[in-house]
Amino acid sequence: MKNESNSAGKVVRIGGASGFWGDSSVAAPQLVGSGQVDYLVFDYLAELTMSILAGARLKRPELGYATDFVTVAMKAVLRDVAGKGIRVVSNAGGVNPQACAAALAALAKEQGVTLKIAVVTGDDVMPLLPALREAGTVRELQSGAVLPANVLTANAYLGALPIKAALDAGAQVVIAGRCVDSAVTLGVLMHEFGWGSDEHDRLAGGSLAGHILECGCQGTGGLHTDWDSVPGWANMGYPIAECRADGSFVVTKPSGTGGLVTPATVAEQMLYEIGDPAAYLLPDVICDFTQVSMTQAGQHRVEVRGARGRAPTATYKVCATHVQGFKTSAQLTIVGFDAVAKARRTGAAIIDRTTALLQAAGLGPYSATHLEVLGAESCYGPHATAAHTREAVLRLTATHGRREALELLTREVAPAGTSWAPGTTGAGGRAAVSPSIRQYAFLLDKARLAPMANCDGRVIAVTQPPGQAEASALVRNVPAGADEVADAGVASDLLEVPLIRLAYGRSGDKGDISNIGIIAREPRFLPVLRAQVTEAAVARWLAHLVKGTVMRYEVPGIHAFNFVCTQALGGGGMASLRNDALGKGMAQILLAMPVQVPIALLTGT
Repeated sequence: MKNESNSAGKVVRIGGASGFWGDSSVAAPQLVGSGQVDYLVFDYLAELTMSILAGARLKRPELGYATDFVTVAMKAVLRDVAGKGIRVVSNAGGVNPQACAAALAALAKEQGVTLKIAVVTGDDVMPLLPALREAGTVRELQSGAVLPANVLTANAYLGALPIKAALDAGAQVVIAGRCVDSAVTLGVLMHEFGWGSDEHDRLAGGSLAGHILECGCQGTGGLHTDWDSVPGWANMGYPIAECRADGSFVVTKPSGTGGLVTPATVAEQMLYEIGDPAAYLLPDVICDFTQVSMTQAGQHRVEVRGARGRAPTATYKVCATHVQGFKTSAQLTIVGFDAVAKARRTGAAIIDRTTALLQAAGLGPYSATHLEVLGAESCYGPHATAAHTREAVLRLTATHGRREALELLTREVAPAGTSWAPGTTGAGGRAAVSPSIRQYAFLLDKARLAPMANCDGRVIAVTQPPGQAEASALVRNVPAGADEVADAGVASDLLEVPLIRLAYGRSGDKGDISNIGIIAREPRFLPVLRAQVTEAAVARWLAHLVKGTVMRYEVPGIHAFNFVCTQALGGGGMASLRNDALGKGMAQILLAMPVQVPIALLTGT
């Protein structure tokens, strides 16, 4: 244990001011104005965002970072941040952190603020690609594909150590490129509490605090299953983690703001996109969240304890992006009787007509097409119940190797307004055609990179402790009796209800993997969930979407299960042609699955 006497009773208050690039402009001013934070942390870099930033840098080399960090968030709070001594850590640097730092320095000069800015570098893997390609050992994590030829960017997910080093050097603002989302928080806590790289339980606790903060209002009632119980949407409070030296923390939000902080809302966020909850792999620690407990410690205050950790692996995850042809999506609204049938026939006619035109022009066929009828529950597949809606939106997405082929398609969408189905409207302007930027993830030995912090011209090298060759093998957590069917009583005592009556749910993505967390509303419902919401049952219910395997992991500390569904998102991210490319609706679809519940259990009698 490090600095135990100095840290006893100390609380570090960290506000999560951004959940993604494009989050609300109210976040940073709200947190700074609350007087309840010592640090602001900003997370901008979802996997999809890296693809967008790569495209921005293609057009303008001085871009490639989350510009809103400078032009919106920091512009609004810079003077207050400096005056109140609040320190800031952000991964807004994207694929060009130096440019982000230069833009912030220019803003500080314009506002007359003296600011010590540090930049974390060392995540750029592009210089290593020729050697990696020649060695031929790199394989994509999910598909097994070889390294593509036309890579635009390749960035490793760095950990917290370079951020800690920058703060140790006195930086008021730290700008990182690609690091894991939770590292912006863990770096703060390692700096404040002097945690060493071998204090794995504390690192896991700090990483969990960062994980709760990293998605903004998702930790304070945003996207909550019981959305109608969450007050004050227009003034949603952004999350604050009050962190202690032992790795425990309290989740709260600024006083007087909207939102809801309960064990249910925090638990939903804990399960978000973590995969195996006993082996959540991060650069600094492998986290085990299975025994985490959450306790209501006051109004809008939830105490979180019990995270455990062990030594990390010896590899970084690398997110690369590459161009693979072009993509477009167009929409039409269809109104009136048989709107769904009219929309489907319209979409098929557009595809048939343009396929013939492409052949005549010698442009070749589409590489892929996808038709969806929004408003008709098309994402529910065979479980849809809204086929007779009188208003529907046709969404048509296509990819092709040549831009002019998709430009031809976009010209042939608007003619539907006078050619085919009555009630066709809402065409708007022609849909844009853009390069189809894909993601490619692989593992890289940590020894191949040299992360560092650059502060006031001083370069601080960071030594990454050696990790395990592989994550230690784990036996999946299956409690005693888990394979037994719950005693459901006689058939006459059973009631069929949708899963949402028994559970909360939250879903997200990792490439083509959908992660669905299911949390029992009451511990007494857990045996029914264990018996009926099985891997096989979930695979059957989601068969129209999930083409790979379904794995179920139990999280006893919060009476929950985490489902990891592979080949579930049509390729995921920008590769997917689906409207819900990121799987945000997957939990909602699963929560509609019927389950049989003893009436006495449901009523608690």
